[in-house]
Amino acid sequence: MEKSKAMERDSIATARLLSEALPLMQRYDGATVVIKLGGHAMSSTQAMDMFARDVVMMRQCGMNPVIVHGGGPMINAMLDKLNIETKFIGGKRVSTPETVEVVEMVLSGKVNKNIVQAINRQGGKAVGLSGKDGDLIVCKKAAGDLGMVGEPIRINAGIINSLNNNGFIPVIAPIGTGENGETFNINGDTAAGAIAAGMNADRLLLLTDVEGVKNADGDVLTNLSATQVDKLTKDGVIAGGMIPKTQTALDAIKGGVRAVVIMDGRAPHACLLELFTDYGAGSMIRA
Repeated sequence: MEKSKAMERDSIATARLLSEALPLMQRYDGATVVIKLGGHAMSSTQAMDMFARDVVMMRQCGMNPVIVHGGGPMINAMLDKLNIETKFIGGKRVSTPETVEVVEMVLSGKVNKNIVQAINRQGGKAVGLSGKDGDLIVCKKAAGDLGMVGEPIRINAGIINSLNNNGFIPVIAPIGTGENGETFNINGDTAAGAIAAGMNADRLLLLTDVEGVKNADGDVLTNLSATQVDKLTKDGVIAGGMIPKTQTALDAIKGGVRAVVIMDGRAPHACLLELFTDYGAGSMIRA
C-alpha cells in the first residue's frame, strides 16, 4: 500500500511538472536551439543515450535542435595509435595536414555517427554531416601558428534549414572548407557559435564540465550581460578555458543569437532543465 501511494505521489509530481512546463514549451515552439556537445555528455553510452533522449524530446516539443560536437579525447587516442605527434600552443592543437586528416576521419566518421545512432535509437531522425557538406562552414586560416585551424567566415544555413523543415536533427562535425578547397579543423565552440549566429538561433547551449561562469567568490552567476562578461574578463575573474567560451558567447550574441548558456553538461537532463524549468543549468549571457 505504501509503495502504491509513493508511486501515486511521484506520478502526480511528474504530471504537475509537465503542466508547469507548458508555457515554456509554447515559448520555444519553432525555435532553433544550437547545442555544442562535448565533455561528460560524450563520456559513456549511458550519458549519450540520456542526451539523445532529451534532444528527441526537444524535437517532439516543436523545437529545431542542431547539434555541433567535439571529440578531443578520441582524436588524441587515434593520433597516439598512429604515432603522430600532437603539439599545442596556448592550449590549442596545431593542425598539420597530417593531423587534419586524422581529425576529419575521427570527427566526421566515428564520433559523428555514434551521436547520430544514439539519437536514432531514441526515436529521432538524425543526419550527420560536417562543415564541408554543402559548404556549410566556409573558413579562412585562423591567426597564429596553428596550421590548418579555421576561422568561420560564412555559414550556408540552407542545408540545416532544409533538414529541420523535414523533421531531421542535424549533427555537425566541426570541419570546415576553405575558399580554395582546403580542409580546416575548427574549435567546436567556435563552430557552434558561428552556426548559431548564421541561423539567428534563439539559444546556443555550450555543454561543459563546469557549473558555469563564476564570480570571485566561486559562486555561479546565472544571468550575465555582455558588459558584465567584459568586466569580469578584464578583472581576471573569467580566466583560462572559460575565456574562449565566453568570447564565443559574445560573438554569437553580436551575430544575432538571443541568448547563450554556458552550462554543466554533467547534470542529468541539463538541456531540459535549462529550457523547460525555472531552475536552469548554468550561466545565461544576453546582450
